[in-house]
Amino acid sequence: MSERPVSRKLSGFFREGIHRLQSNSWSVLQTAAAASLAYFLARVLLGHEAPFFAPIAAVISISITHGRRGRRVLEVAFGVAVGLAVADLLVIFIGTGAAQIAVVVLLAMTAALFFVGRALVVNQAAISALLVVVLQPPEVGFSPDRFLDALVGGGVALAISYALPVNPERLVGRAAGPIFRELVDILEEISAALSGGDRERAERALLRARRLDDSEVQQFAETISAGQETARLSPSRRRALKHLELYAVVGSRLDLAIINTRVLARGAANAVRSVGSVPEPLPGAVRELARAVAELETYLEESHDPGEARSHALRAAGEATRLLQERHDLASSTLVGQIRAAAVDLLRSTGLDQSEALDLLEETAGRASEL
Repeated sequence: MSERPVSRKLSGFFREGIHRLQSNSWSVLQTAAAASLAYFLARVLLGHEAPFFAPIAAVISISITHGRRGRRVLEVAFGVAVGLAVADLLVIFIGTGAAQIAVVVLLAMTAALFFVGRALVVNQAAISALLVVVLQPPEVGFSPDRFLDALVGGGVALAISYALPVNPERLVGRAAGPIFRELVDILEEISAALSGGDRERAERALLRARRLDDSEVQQFAETISAGQETARLSPSRRRALKHLELYAVVGSRLDLAIINTRVLARGAANAVRSVGSVPEPLPGAVRELARAVAELETYLEESHDPGEARSHALRAAGEATRLLQERHDLASSTLVGQIRAAAVDLLRSTGLDQSEALDLLEETAGRASEL
């Protein structure tokens, strides 16, 4: 009996591992190629005997998958320069050892914080200084070779990332997927809690909504920016720009979608506490919101007509509005307003402007009130 759960866990572990390998195989190949080429160029063209900073800088630079990679490669180079300068000077005077490591890292990070303050620069300064203290004998003195090696590594990383880029559409889709799936799950949980008057389930949905990770939204926005940069600079990926623009429109409104979900979860929890189960139009309307979010993800992935996502959003608003003919209590009216607001934001995520979304909503609400 106990062997089956173990085998299922092992099977799931291997499936997840294979999925991670498939998702990141191109990035791994890019990184390996960049490290090898950076070492080769520094060793053969520059004639450096042990250019270990070249592959290190290449690996760090090419692993920066979010944000403006060109700017960050410069930051890596600056961090290396600060770390090397501090370490070279201090090692001459205080030598190497455990205590010296603490002093060198402390001063290198302090200098990087003073000049720039970015975590990437500060960490790179500390790592560079640490490597100098650990690997360099005190009598060697200052050498510009390591800084040149870092520039070679960063340059190779940039060249490979733009000449042989990852698929920016796939990269952005992977960043968006978990956010959309979590939003769908929470909305379905809210619907079930409203339908059954399940206070515990409503509280659980509210807790999940509060835990929606803002850092994932920020990461999604940075991934879109990185994808657009890659598509603009890489001829083989330029056709992806139009598709990425759809993600950018949704990304600009994703914060509102999360806020709407949190507010809706809180309203649902308050409604269940005060009146118990809620009449069917409202749970059904929340289910339609969940379907609209799911269709929005499909629309983004496949870049097809957003009609399905819009239909579900409008149906959610129509069903919620219909309840106002029957009930006017505060809890129900609040939920109706929140559902309508969420529907408007979903409509705008499909490319409609504010006035178009509101016109469609009012038209749908008018038809619902006539039923």
